[in-house]
Amino acid sequence: MSEDTTAVQEPATTPASDASTGGDSINFTERYSEVLGKVNETLDQVDWSQVGRMGKVVGIFAAVIVAQILIKGILDTINLLPVVPGLLELLGVVVVGQWSWKNLTTSEKRSAVVNRVQTLRKEYLG
Repeated sequence: MSEDTTAVQEPATTPASDASTGGDSINFTERYSEVLGKVNETLDQVDWSQVGRMGKVVGIFAAVIVAQILIKGILDTINLLPVVPGLLELLGVVVVGQWSWKNLTTSEKRSAVVNRVQTLRKEYLG
């Protein structure tokens, strides 16, 4: 009885595996064609004139990130020197003091600063 079962299984397995292999290749080919058709339809719907603008934006972001990394490295190196960070803080305080004295001492100067800020805001933000 075990011999009959073995004999029956061998012929049944061989044609089934051949049929499934051939069927899989046909199914794969059909599926591949469907997927490529969908990809082509999607690519046809893309507005390619906008892609250049997106590329520029990505390039600008990448350049800004690289610049920030370089600036951070330079500032970290400067901070390692013992006297320079204190001098840079003092320089910042002096510059802010001079700008404030020049632009914020009278009401006319303050209103001129507010007008300049509003003009810039309208120009850039619309």
